[in-house]
Amino acid sequence: MNELVRQHTALSESDLEWLHLLVSEWQLLSDLSFADLVLWIPTRDGARYVSVAQMRPNTGPTSYQDDMVGHLVPRGRRPLLDAALDEGRIVREGDPEWREEVPVRVESIPVRREGRVLGVIARNTNLLTVRTPSRLELTYLQSASDLAQMIAAGSFPFPGQQVDMDASPRVGDGLIRLDADGLVQYASPNALSAYHRLGLASDLVGHHLGRTTDELAPARGPVDEALVKLASGYAPRETEVESDFGVIQLRAIPLKPKGVRIGSLVLLRDVTELRRRERELITKDATIREIHHRVKNNLQTVAALLRLQSRRMESPQGRDALNEAVRRVGSIAIVHETLSQNLDERVEFDEIADRVLAMVAEISPGTVSCRRTGRFGILDAEVATPLSMVLTEILQNALEHAFAPGEQGRVEVSAVRSGKPSPKRGEGGRSDGRLLITVQDDGRGLPEGFDPQRAGNLGLQIVRTLVEGELGGGFDMVPGPAGGTHVILDIPVEQQR
Repeated sequence: MNELVRQHTALSESDLEWLHLLVSEWQLLSDLSFADLVLWIPTRDGARYVSVAQMRPNTGPTSYQDDMVGHLVPRGRRPLLDAALDEGRIVREGDPEWREEVPVRVESIPVRREGRVLGVIARNTNLLTVRTPSRLELTYLQSASDLAQMIAAGSFPFPGQQVDMDASPRVGDGLIRLDADGLVQYASPNALSAYHRLGLASDLVGHHLGRTTDELAPARGPVDEALVKLASGYAPRETEVESDFGVIQLRAIPLKPKGVRIGSLVLLRDVTELRRRERELITKDATIREIHHRVKNNLQTVAALLRLQSRRMESPQGRDALNEAVRRVGSIAIVHETLSQNLDERVEFDEIADRVLAMVAEISPGTVSCRRTGRFGILDAEVATPLSMVLTEILQNALEHAFAPGEQGRVEVSAVRSGKPSPKRGEGGRSDGRLLITVQDDGRGLPEGFDPQRAGNLGLQIVRTLVEGELGGGFDMVPGPAGGTHVILDIPVEQQR
């Protein structure tokens, strides 16, 4: 819509914002009218109209099989549009139009903002299935007529009340029509069922909706005047009402077709089961975080015991082995600590990598500096845990074997994420990619004839097993171009969006 308005019309940015506000609300008008809506805006030269938005009803058959957005029609071809634009009134004159053997009633509603008519809504009703309307349908049509008059007068939509139609109640979820005093004139079957879910034992018609709603909510001491006023429809608001039996979502829409409030529409939806599932998920998330927290505490306890045992070891080799075990346990504890602070099983691995670097740097035999470049990004827990251990082993190996005691040096960890959308995962918001990690040092380099795929020390065996087995990636160690050693990891990951 932005592109069409800016390309073809002379409307300002504030006018365009008003149209966006209207389009965010007009599903309500379409459903109440059982009609398609097309928004036509006069072009810059005033010689044509351009259709910038379209809405089909959820409550009835469509009048347009094709998408009308972007169509241009010359002024004079559709007299109802001309009359609504020029006279600033709703135009209903004329016989039904026939489209592909379907009779369609066309009405034009001017869209007014601050005294100016910005465009016209063409309301197109498919008359093929017209029958004697029920009480519900008559209420829908009367409410649609009131809203149309408010649009023509510039009092609807309500400024500053941007509505998320995916989250707000819709017409079919439940509708209540109130008079000016807040008394229920009509309640749809779904609306009545929702109030019965809250605990209402009687009918709603004739009752004051605000006071009835407040009585059904849990006792909170004095009468909740804010809830009473909202449920009475005095202002455009949205809220949820919860009782001991259920939860309903309410949206109030004051009706002022001639500038004076004659009543209100209240849309409502029974969200009891939705909120119950949300609470279960919150409880599950809290339980998972608590499990990660306890695992982290247990791992830290194990590390403390190993550290204590190493201090009592007389054998230097045994002491070193226990210290290596402490660092391995510590790297896993870092991941669980991070997971205990998150709402899902994904972690920002850059923070973990920095903490692993700091932990391993403590064993440096000399003044070796460690730093990270690039970004690992967000990783799943099933990748982060083994990768933290792999990174610990590689760094530990570099600091122990690349430099002599007291020697200065540098170790750098670089990470690069890459990838392109996968046809299988692209629609789900993710894509398959690669994480290329390089750990490079400027130390003494690899021994002659060294084969990283067959080296027998425990650290490299752990790296090979985790990288190739758990992570499904590749691992190699090669001499650096200017000396030292480069360790290269190529791991498949889900590409960030």
